[in-house]
Amino acid sequence: VNLMEFSDEILLHILSYVPCTDLVLNVRRTCRKLATLCLDKSLTHTVLLQKDYKVNKDKVKQLMRDIGKEIYQLNMAGCYWLPSSTIDHVTRCKNLVKLNLSGCHVTSLRLSKMLSTLQHLRSLAIDVNPGFDASQLSSECKATLSRVSELKQTLYTPSYGVVPCCTSLEKLLLYFEILDRSREGFMLSGQLMVGESNVPHYQNLRIFYARLAPGYVNQEVVRLYLAVLSDRTPENLHAFLISAPGSFAETGATKNLLDSMARNVRLDALQLPKAWINGSGLLQHLKFNNPFYFSFSRCTLSGGHLIQRVINGGKDLKSLTSLNLSGCVHCLAPESLFRKAEDDIDSSILESLVVSCCNLRHLNLSAAHHHSSESIGNHLCQLLSRLKHLLSLALPVCSITDVAASVEKPPTTPNLVPQTFGRKVRIGIQTYPRNLGDQANQKIESSVFWALMGSLRFLETLEIIGSSFSSAMPRNEPAIRNSLPPCVRAQSVGDSEVAAISQLTYLQSLTLAQLPNILTGSGLVNIGLQCQHLRTLSLANLGMMGKVVYMSALMDMLKHCKCLRDLRLEQPYFCAGAQFFQALSHCSSLQRLCIVSRSGTLQSDAVMSFMANCLEVIMCHMFMGESLTVCKNLQQSIVRSFQAERPALNVVIFPLLHEDLTEVIRDVPMRHLDEITLFKSRVAEEPPNLWW
Repeated sequence: VNLMEFSDEILLHILSYVPCTDLVLNVRRTCRKLATLCLDKSLTHTVLLQKDYKVNKDKVKQLMRDIGKEIYQLNMAGCYWLPSSTIDHVTRCKNLVKLNLSGCHVTSLRLSKMLSTLQHLRSLAIDVNPGFDASQLSSECKATLSRVSELKQTLYTPSYGVVPCCTSLEKLLLYFEILDRSREGFMLSGQLMVGESNVPHYQNLRIFYARLAPGYVNQEVVRLYLAVLSDRTPENLHAFLISAPGSFAETGATKNLLDSMARNVRLDALQLPKAWINGSGLLQHLKFNNPFYFSFSRCTLSGGHLIQRVINGGKDLKSLTSLNLSGCVHCLAPESLFRKAEDDIDSSILESLVVSCCNLRHLNLSAAHHHSSESIGNHLCQLLSRLKHLLSLALPVCSITDVAASVEKPPTTPNLVPQTFGRKVRIGIQTYPRNLGDQANQKIESSVFWALMGSLRFLETLEIIGSSFSSAMPRNEPAIRNSLPPCVRAQSVGDSEVAAISQLTYLQSLTLAQLPNILTGSGLVNIGLQCQHLRTLSLANLGMMGKVVYMSALMDMLKHCKCLRDLRLEQPYFCAGAQFFQALSHCSSLQRLCIVSRSGTLQSDAVMSFMANCLEVIMCHMFMGESLTVCKNLQQSIVRSFQAERPALNVVIFPLLHEDLTEVIRDVPMRHLDEITLFKSRVAEEPPNLWW
């Protein structure tokens, strides 16, 4: 069949999957029909460059020349490799309504020149870096900003940025990434720069969102943004969200703000720092309209309060689509006063939650011990299987085990090597059963987790994370050298449970961390064979810690992962050698690789060969046990050999336990750092569709 014989509608649908740069610069030059179709408004209205890692300055320049006037939405988020002069070509897009430049290098002068020409702009995302000066913005630029109704601003320095110029704001998203210390080691202050006393305009605000990286400076600056809100709460505010790690104390101003919100607004989305909720009656007074997102992450909220104050004793909450209870250790218990974190959950609370919020699509229950009782039919997995609309789910490892199995089966000790009679295992020989399907059927078809996976056929994201797991690479601190042991209930979770995940045909993202009973990793092969849409895979601390017991199965799995784009591995003593990289080379779509391994080793020649074979790889991060000299030499070799062909190439190879690790981390582009390098639970981390 000749492709050109298809109807225009079908061809346009096919072409919509092709990057816009390829359409305009390559495909449209093949024939007259495609030349016309490639310039169709449905294809040029929205241009997405945010993960087009092959785009360079010249391609952007040509693209803007050819279709600049046809572009209404332009997303260049995370294009860190493009020089700042690239932004000058955006001025050709006179009709732009939405523009995302997060992660791009933009000075205040360039921003002023660009925005002065974009009179139709209504949505803007930018970074505010050290040296930003709002006084350099022209009157024409400020006129454009006065019409902007949606602003996303990532702050790397204490500043209001362009917020005071945006007098018509309805949606404000703030990401605080300010470090407490300068590169020279000086302590930074949260005070705004001289000349930044202008007050933000929040009178039309409907959505306020702030996400803070660790550090006291971020807390100081966000309080300045909140001070205006505490004076006068916008009447139309319906989403108020603050994500703050650690302790973020409540002050008199924030208390006044919350009291004002309780009196004057009805919310549809809510997230607050744990200190603002714990021990207060705030939730009892807040009013909700048709809530679609709640996050009580790391709060001491009990299940009784959750049902009474949020769900109103079982009120119909069909509008709620996303719920984050990560680290909320007592959220499935009637009260928290005399309860231990490891005690059994109250299944009636979870049942009320499931019945009331029957349309949940994103649910996070990780970072807590949710132990089911022996009551028949009341296991957590059995109750969650009623949520047929789930698209993403995060659970602690100890919550998926069968109660009978965890009681009858003596716990394994993952740090001990299984006792044998000294028989050696040959490298390269499969050590797991070959008939994987029969093995899985025999062990877990009757388990509650197998049934749960079978009922959630359309699940796209799954995270199974040990309740005591912590990554060896935190954000602004030295690498963690010791990890806490897994929960006793989790000791029986291993290969058979992993095999159950292979039922998720449409799975796109999978995270497995601290599964102590992984003996061979045989379930991984099942996933590789059955989950053909898998794009993101993160494995951490599986099986015993002194040996990578699942390496053979992992290499077999990777041979089937043709759509895999992101791979993160965190495992002590991991050997990144020739066999591993040869298997990884089968992942033809792979773009980003991150390996974190205390006492891990690597083979430089194997890494270079892998980079030469996998042409799509643009990020290679390895934090191992090798010497600084070995790491630096390999990093320089990769950059020298491949940077010219891959403009977006980002390589960081560094000893995991080196004292300068935090300094190296601060130079990693935020896109990679936030999405793959740092380990975290991402299910229901933000409201769905928070930004386009």
